[in-house]
Amino acid sequence: MQPSVSVQNQQVLTRVNTFVRGVYAWMTMGLALTGVTAWFVASSPTILSMFFRANPEGGVSPTMIYWAVLISPLIMVFVLSARIHKMQASTATSMFVLFAVLMGASLSTILLTYTGSSIAQVFFICSGTFAACSVFGWVTKKDLTSMGSFMFMGLIGIIIASVVNIFFQSPMVHMVISYIGVIVFVGLTAYDTQKLKEMAVAMPADLDAAVIRKGTIQGALTLYLDFINLFLMLLRIFGSRD
Repeated sequence: MQPSVSVQNQQVLTRVNTFVRGVYAWMTMGLALTGVTAWFVASSPTILSMFFRANPEGGVSPTMIYWAVLISPLIMVFVLSARIHKMQASTATSMFVLFAVLMGASLSTILLTYTGSSIAQVFFICSGTFAACSVFGWVTKKDLTSMGSFMFMGLIGIIIASVVNIFFQSPMVHMVISYIGVIVFVGLTAYDTQKLKEMAVAMPADLDAAVIRKGTIQGALTLYLDFINLFLMLLRIFGSRD
């Protein structure tokens, strides 16, 4: 005997809510690991001495260890995004945890660059903005696919402009990139939330638990990146330097 439509709808709702809770739980854990790691590294003279060396003419320069820590999270994002469906669930989970820790180490310098009060203020602004965008992406009936494509093109533009500005070091371009970046990641947060909802609704009822775990890790990684990048863009605009 087939279950009634109302029972089927309730089963789908339960499945979607469980999946989404898993996504946000992993995202929150990733952000917490990043924050704790950043604080630990910034508070450790030993680790900082491994990341930076003093120049004879004054100032400091990043070491190869710091560059490795800075680049490794980017490599892990590409590996997780491209290979997560072929990994064991435990491997994907371990990689996400390691990614969050390495991101914390690479972002530890912001604790040395900006005041603690401005970092806390921007974090709360970012959290509120992110939550509002996620709610919009979840409840809106409008298809955000076209907006997501437009925001992705904006993201490519930001990356290219940021690379070019490494050579020109223009404060005005830096600030323009930050404002555009806020718009881009606000849009991507709403778009990615809607896509996660659609993915959860489309999941078969008999889907393997390991596959669901990998889906929650993938979703958590996507929202984690939206949050971190939105936070960094807002910090550039509102952050007060030490």
